Parts: sequence; structure tokens; C-alpha cells
Amino acid sequence: MTTNDKLNALRQAMKGQNIDAVVIYSADPHMSEYLPKNWLERVWLSGFTGSAGFVVVTLDKSALWTDSRYFVQAPIELEGSEIQLMKDGQDGTPSYTQWLKDELDTGAVVAVNDLVTSHQNWNNLKSELAKSQITLKSLDLIKDIWTDRKEDQSDPIFVHPTGLAGKSVKEKLADIRESMDKEHADYHIITALDDVAWTLNLRGNDVTFNPVFLGYIVLDQETATLFVNENQVNNEVRQHLQEAHVDIKPYDTFLDAIKEIKGQTIWVSPSSNQAIYHALEDNNQIISKPAPGNLMKAIKNETELEGFRKVMVRDGVAMVKFIYWLKHEGAHQDLTEYEIGEKLRAFRAEGENFVGESFGSIVGYEGNGAIVHYSAKKDGSQKVKPKGSILVDSGGQYREGTTDITRTFALGEVTEAFINDCTTVLKGMIDLSLVHFPKGTKGVHLDAIARLPLWMRHQDFGHGTGHGVGSFMNVHEGPQNIRKDMNPQDLIPGMVLSNEPGFYVEGKYGIRHENLIAVKEVEKTESGTFYNFETLTICPFFKEVMNIEMLTEPQKDWLNEYHTWCKEKLEQHLEGEVKEWFLEVVEPI
Repeated sequence: MTTNDKLNALRQAMKGQNIDAVVIYSADPHMSEYLPKNWLERVWLSGFTGSAGFVVVTLDKSALWTDSRYFVQAPIELEGSEIQLMKDGQDGTPSYTQWLKDELDTGAVVAVNDLVTSHQNWNNLKSELAKSQITLKSLDLIKDIWTDRKEDQSDPIFVHPTGLAGKSVKEKLADIRESMDKEHADYHIITALDDVAWTLNLRGNDVTFNPVFLGYIVLDQETATLFVNENQVNNEVRQHLQEAHVDIKPYDTFLDAIKEIKGQTIWVSPSSNQAIYHALEDNNQIISKPAPGNLMKAIKNETELEGFRKVMVRDGVAMVKFIYWLKHEGAHQDLTEYEIGEKLRAFRAEGENFVGESFGSIVGYEGNGAIVHYSAKKDGSQKVKPKGSILVDSGGQYREGTTDITRTFALGEVTEAFINDCTTVLKGMIDLSLVHFPKGTKGVHLDAIARLPLWMRHQDFGHGTGHGVGSFMNVHEGPQNIRKDMNPQDLIPGMVLSNEPGFYVEGKYGIRHENLIAVKEVEKTESGTFYNFETLTICPFFKEVMNIEMLTEPQKDWLNEYHTWCKEKLEQHLEGEVKEWFLEVVEPI
């Protein structure tokens, strides 16, 4: 079936149910960013594979909303379909709620599947539609037309030992129960997959790149129950949970089980699916606040931070070997971007406790580098030549931690404009690395620091400057971030984030420099407590794409100190021609 065939089949189902419009979000029942294959409903319907975006379908029109990371990718993947691209956040682009109100008549009915719609989205959509006397209804219209849908993956769950987690399950449950007590909550339901895995010191393989598994936790002050596919639970995991006094029940009994709860005060995150709220709200009082474990997970303990530091050495060695290979051999072998990404994975796989990639490697040669979340396909990806520039954004999952790094460098001759742009982006990344800031600072307060060198040249980038990163967990983690949007979450010592400004020229090149950084306390003064960032990522930058004259003295000092540190950490793990080349790369400027 083509995309248009699928849309026609969906419309037939809509007519049979007297539905005037359908919203297909990119979500699973746990509101994950990266989805199990059987929940890729928006991908299946539209053909658009980006991690963010949703489709709205009426009886005669359809449109996809996505953000600036995918403004180049989306038109390519939507080509040949009737779906109109809506560039979310751009001047002149209506919100999807406004578009629905403009397209539909009074009395119309809009359907969404409450199992894959967050409570927050449900309330916002319901409220907006009601202003035009349009009704919101819960209905799953995809299940009957997606006939070859894959079943859930069911690989075994495994224990993440306390020696790596830094805190036992009993301690984590006690901390969460303490938060529940402060909110006078009788029950708490944990729904996000990374929160479930973190709380129970378990990991899985149900979602590509993310070491999580499908599960819910229902917790009161005395008992805890994990709802999970019991076929994934081996004796070691079962014993691990028994020792923490966690019961196990079948995953598919979760909604029926919580419907039995009555007359209680229940803490549920507003990012949980609306089906949970529908099951509880008539008979209970609901506290709709972010899950307490979400913030606890984001503040890494010293064991987890030390894990990051260890894996950064392994990851840095892999990156140095890879970049040397690509510059000296790979670019001369007529390889595709996809094949180069596979080679990078092989270098990482040589490292101790490597589990897999933390996301699909972005290997963007020349113009493809301007596609922010570019994914090189196995068939048909571009051949890489010993000329021009390449952007490589990649990461690894290791038992002790998660990595995410981007380097942009030359494979041959590049233009003066590219070098100047590359240097400007680097200046912003360095300035953010150098910043000191007071307690209470939020990511939005720091975002402009990374952008200022670009802004002074009337340039900018559309994505955020930084996202949270998990500890052997999801590479994108909240609640912290660094971006233009207002996020009320303070930056707190122990939080790990990316520092990745960029600049993109469509059809020519993309530039992004990325290190991971950890918030740490520096000093208490009369003005208050001050923090700065510990740089975690260990991999050099490349002088051939720098205009040294554009760097300030503090920026040069940071770069020289960073390269000296890279030398101290990596030199002993390299040998031969790779080591000789590396030592040249890290020489002071």
C-alpha cells in the first residue's frame, strides 16, 4: 500500500465511525520518543521516519507537523503523497488545533487513540476543539487497517547491578515513597519506560537503541507491582525483584488492574497516556504532576558520573581510530554513508562493555549534513569522496554509561565560508563550556551563550543546544535541557547534558560540534552558589576547519587545555600511525 492508499483506507474507517478527523501522534502507550516497531503508527501511515511529528487527517486533506530538525528530510519522505508539510514554529504555520478548527464544521468529531495520547495533549486538544463546538473522541482507527503490524519484541530483561547504578532498588523506592508522602499520594503510577527501568535497576531491548522494556509500575506505601511480559523475566530478574519486594503481573492486565483502584489519591504524570486517566479519574483523586523519579534519574550520583568518565575514554579511542581511518582510508574506498556508519559501530564494539549504539549514527556527507537528523539508508545512501566536509553524530551504549558526540571535519578541500561557519559554531560550544552560572539557572538562560557567535553574524540553528542524557539509558532524557523554549527545570549538579550548537546550509553542508557536559558546583560566595560544567567527551577538534584568528584568547586557552586533556586520556590507548596522527592533531594552537 502507498501512503495515499493507507489514507484512503483510514478515511473509509472514519466514515464507518462518523469521524471527521483523526490525529495520529508519534507515541506508544508510554509516550516514548523512540518507539517499539509495532507502535510506529505515524511512520507506517505517512512514510516520514523522523522522531518527532504527527499527522492530522480529515475526509479530504492531510498534513504533517514536525520541527526544524526535519524540514529538509520530511519533504523527501513525503514526496508522492498528498500529505502537506507543516513547518512547526515557522511564521505562517498554523497550530494543528487551529487547522482543525478551520477545516471542520461545528459539531464535527475528532478521534485520537487515548492509549497513545498523553493526558496533556488530550486536555489541550479537547479544550481548543470545544471552543468551536467540536467533540474529541477516543477511538483506535489504525488497528484494523495496519494488517501486517509486528508483535512486541520480547528479548530478556536483565539486571543493572547496584555497583553500576550507585543506588539500590529499595533505596530508590524509598525516595519515591517519601515524595509521595509529601504530596499525600496513596498510589503512584510510573509509566515512562526509562523511569521504570531506572527505578528497578533493570534494562531491556524492547526499543531500538534504548535499553528499556515495556512495563508499568504501580506503587503504594507498602507494595510495588511491575506489569510486564512475564516471558521476558528470567530467574535472576525475578529474584532481583523479590529482594526489593516488587511483585510481577502480566503487562496486558495493567489497565484492568488500575480500574479496581477506588477512593484513592493517585499521582500520575501528565505525560502519561490518557487511557490511564480515563481508567482512574471517575473514582479517584488524581495528582497530575511530573513523576518524582524522573528528576531523581536525571541527577546522576557519583557512581554514575564515574561510569560516564570511564566510557568516554573507550568512546574517545573508538572515535579517534574511526576518524583516522575515514580520513586516510575510508574516504578513498568509494564507501557509502551507511557503510561508514557501520564501520564506526565496529570501532565502538571493540570497547569493553559495549552493548550497542545509543541512536542511529548520523553520517551526513556534504549537503546531507544539513539534514539535522539524517539517517543514511542501507540502499541508496551517498558515496563519500576524499573532498568536502562530513558531519558524524553518533553514540554508544555501554554498561557504565551512554555517549553522544558530534564532530564535523574535512575529508579534502573545503571553502573559506565553511571554515568560518565551522569556527563560529565552535566558538559557541566553547563559550558554553566555559560559563559559570548561579544556582537556580535554567537551560533557557544559557542557550543564548552558545548562539551568540552565530547571532552576531545573523545566523542561527533551529534545534535545541542541549538535551539530557541517561546513564546506560535513553540518550535523550528530561526534564533538563538547554534551548530557546522556557523550561522551568533548574540545572542541578549531577545532570548530564549535550552541548551541541550547529549551523546548516541546505544542499551544501551541515556543521555541529557536540560534547557531553555535567553540571557541577564550583563555589559558594556572598552572591550565592555557583555552578559550571565538567566536560565529559574526549575527542579532539580539527584545525583544518578552524579560522584560528576568529578565536578569542580564552577560547584558544580552552581548546589547548581540552586537547592536552584528550592527550592525557587517550594517548596510552593508541599506537602506530594512529597515535602519531593523534599527537599532531592535539598540538597547541
